[in-house]
Amino acid sequence: MGATREGIRAWQGPAVLTYGFRPFFLLAAVWAALAVPVWVASFTLGDGTIGGTDGRLWHTHEMLFGYGGGVIAGFLLTAVPNWTGRLPVSGWPLAGLVGLWLLGRVAGFLPPAAGLAAPVADVSFLIVFAALIWREILAAGNRRNLPVALMVTLLACANIAFHASAQWPEAGPHSERVAVAVITALIALIGGRIIPSFTQNWVLPRGLPRPTPFGLFDKIALVVTVGSLALWVAMPQAVATGAALLAAGGLSLVRLLRWRGWTTWPESMVWILHLGFAWLPVGFLLLGASALAPGAVPFTAGVHALTAGGIGVMTLAVMTRATRGHTGRPRASDLATTTIYGLVLAAAAVRVLAPFLPDLTATLLATSAGLWVFAFAGFSAVYGPMLLRKSL
Repeated sequence: MGATREGIRAWQGPAVLTYGFRPFFLLAAVWAALAVPVWVASFTLGDGTIGGTDGRLWHTHEMLFGYGGGVIAGFLLTAVPNWTGRLPVSGWPLAGLVGLWLLGRVAGFLPPAAGLAAPVADVSFLIVFAALIWREILAAGNRRNLPVALMVTLLACANIAFHASAQWPEAGPHSERVAVAVITALIALIGGRIIPSFTQNWVLPRGLPRPTPFGLFDKIALVVTVGSLALWVAMPQAVATGAALLAAGGLSLVRLLRWRGWTTWPESMVWILHLGFAWLPVGFLLLGASALAPGAVPFTAGVHALTAGGIGVMTLAVMTRATRGHTGRPRASDLATTTIYGLVLAAAAVRVLAPFLPDLTATLLATSAGLWVFAFAGFSAVYGPMLLRKSL
């Protein structure tokens, strides 16, 4: 932590560039609130395309590689210095990385006539970011976190494959599933570290039962989780995949119960982590059931349990907690924060429910989109000033 503080003191410019979480959390949240209305407008007011690309593909890309990539960058640029003891990326190098991310968002609106300019601009961010994470972890000899660097690299490769699908269409669905699988695996791995730790920090002063710490069971669950996700990427509707996903869902649910999240009900900044992680077993179980009984369980329900649910809720939970903690504020929620949590949870629940009710699907999709926008606009309004100003 001492090295981190020296790095902050060395930068005399705007506070927003002292730490990676500041610009990336804010810009990713703003983008999450803007991108969904842009996508909805593309098929309600336009021809269903954005920048010459099918609107659904644009939406998928921007939620996974745009929003997801931005939040992962903000988290890892803050966490890796703590893991390695090295100085954080700040100042102009951080500004350059943010610029690459913004360039990718603009590139999504470029017409087909732009040729390779758009995909090259977009893939540059994750390639540079992955190289940066590898450099930091290897320079510190921090082998424990090599899987994190590998997963960021896989996300960058998935983004390249997504753009390559313009020439090789079969690469598109695989690249989307790889991105969902990578981010889900990151939540399973890092969530499994921080949720019991943060829960223990909250329950100990109150004399409540401790959560079960990370151990052999968690390692087994992670192996099954990663294996089931790999099968899902390769053959999403296979019977073997369905069975593996059901096993991963059951093990993930047991992990969650071992952390005793129900004891934290008075503090939403803790219980939201548990509810965010809870979407993983829900997603695995729905995807597994869809593979085994596709006529009964819509495939998209499981996908959105992992994306709108797992990714959407968990990222907001981490962004609120990290913002407060790293700007010198108490890690305790207020009414505005709890409202934001309620909105994103409702957005995820409605989105997962939508395909089960075909007659109401359009209405539920619009409702989910509205709740999502309010959640992330709310984060931007409440936490934006904290991210832009100096720490307390």
